[in-house]
Amino acid sequence: MQNAESKEVGKDAALIHRLRASDEAAMEQIYDRYSGIVYSVALRVLNDTGAAEDVLQEVFLQLWRNPDVFDSSRGSLGAWLAVIARNRAIDALRKRRPETEVENVVLSVDCDLENETGRKISIEKARAALAKIPPEQRKALELAFFQGLTHTEIATKTGEPLGTIKTRIRTALMALRKAMAEK
Repeated sequence: MQNAESKEVGKDAALIHRLRASDEAAMEQIYDRYSGIVYSVALRVLNDTGAAEDVLQEVFLQLWRNPDVFDSSRGSLGAWLAVIARNRAIDALRKRRPETEVENVVLSVDCDLENETGRKISIEKARAALAKIPPEQRKALELAFFQGLTHTEIATKTGEPLGTIKTRIRTALMALRKAMAEK
């Protein structure tokens, strides 16, 4: 598993290097590899296929226009794109006017089967790590990540002190990072 992760990081580094030289084929490969993740994160936050597609386009347009923003020393390209997608989706969610509820349509996204196994293993590893986190930490993390709430909003919603919420989220993230780094 560790060797496969190193191989993926190497592929990403090469693609980013080519992208910095305005190589359109590199952008296509990055899009093919990570568009499913970016779209899924945006759809999970927004519950709106059209808005999720807009976020998908914005994220990859940002990467194309300014590939130097990505810093591989701070994490993987896939994780970075997922965080950017989440932040863009939260921004879109906050700008949204209250709308009447419409029927949600979920589109399926074709995945690269070569990378699908690695993704499934990572997802299962994350789920197992989440299951080990105390419920109050998991709830705070889910409210922040999936509902896009700020620390202050979570504190208000749960009735807990702001410092407690920040500590719970930080502790949960550190536990997840440690679990994901293990073999």
